[in-house]
Amino acid sequence: MQHKVRKAIFPVGGLGTRFLPATKAMPKEMLPIVDKPLIQYAVEEARAAGIEEFIFVTGRGKAAIEDHFDFSYELEKTLAERGKQEVLAAVSEIPLDPGQIAYVRQQVPKGLGHAVWCARNLVGDEPFAVLLADDLVKAATPCLAQMMDVWEGLGGNLVAAMEIPAADTSRYGILDVAWDDGKIVRAKGLVEKPSPEQAPSRLSIIGRYILDPSVMVELGRQDLGAGGEIQLTDAMARTLDRIPFHGLRFEGRRFDCGSKVGFVEATVAFAMEHPETAEAMPDLLSALLHRSR
Repeated sequence: MQHKVRKAIFPVGGLGTRFLPATKAMPKEMLPIVDKPLIQYAVEEARAAGIEEFIFVTGRGKAAIEDHFDFSYELEKTLAERGKQEVLAAVSEIPLDPGQIAYVRQQVPKGLGHAVWCARNLVGDEPFAVLLADDLVKAATPCLAQMMDVWEGLGGNLVAAMEIPAADTSRYGILDVAWDDGKIVRAKGLVEKPSPEQAPSRLSIIGRYILDPSVMVELGRQDLGAGGEIQLTDAMARTLDRIPFHGLRFEGRRFDCGSKVGFVEATVAFAMEHPETAEAMPDLLSALLHRSR
């Protein structure tokens, strides 16, 4: 019988080198898009999809993430005393319920596959989701919720997928497509970061996965892949002979917040719809463009 997906892993142990010096003392996942850190967007997406248990794979210097999802009695008391009810409500919604959240350390950065494997004992023999906070998806229906609806009919391994320019294939895991109905694709293979000449398609995986527990067994082999790291896509590929593997062309806009350009793009896009900034954004952007000419 197919289990419900109750657990989600958030790999947050990376060093954030592309955002130095900002990330020297602050986790990159705590960088804000307008007024919320990236990791909060990911957790809210998982909550909206029905996730019940939240597993953070952390590293040294990531205590701010734990503090963010905890109660801050002093702050909440001060906000209440000053009558700042809207801000208080926003802050009070952040903490997860007792017992819903767990943290496990990735002592050595050996790649995404290794980070996911570090959570194996907390996942157990259940399907699970993986969300990468660097990939921020703006959608009417949260990306993971879209995936849950599809996964319930398909099972197996399911990833969020999108078409990318051929020149960018060396940055992503690329699907080798067996069939494609325009929304859902069945994959017969996948390749981690191939050159444009070797890429089997332009359909890339982004940072949303629903995975069969057999992937954990494959990750336990600790085989090194591209970049000398333990790759999650390699472990998924080794289950293709027995576990169905699909990609979903999700509805929404994905922002690569692991890059400076993508981070700025996301900030502008979200600011244009934020109630405190939306009205000012058109004139602000127009003035900035005028000054740059």
